Amino acid sequence: MTDGVKHPTIARIWRGRTRPGRADEYEAYNYEVGIKPLIEKALGVQTLREDRSEYTEFMTISYWESVAAMAAFTGADPSAIHHLPRDPEFLIELPREIQILQLRHSHGQTGGAA
Repeated sequence: MTDGVKHPTIARIWRGRTRPGRADEYEAYNYEVGIKPLIEKALGVQTLREDRSEYTEFMTISYWESVAAMAAFTGADPSAIHHLPRDPEFLIELPREIQILQLRHSHGQTGGAA
């Protein structure tokens, strides 16, 4: 695009699960240690949470201008998992993969919850 504004073409999706009793603590930790640095580099970040009786699942979606821009933040391999220091303490299992998807179309507006 020629409007001078960077537009996302890539979405990077991470998922992790905690025990329900640790979910609030992990959410706060993940935000401080993982999400805040991501917000400074990505074009956009969404965090989602699903509470179930047996586990709580978290999903982080970050949006990037390109794979190269994502690699500049994540290191040489943007598909590599970068665990936070306390992830082994909180997560039921350490995620072994992330998804990198091409953003093909975007319609409407997405809003953030307060």
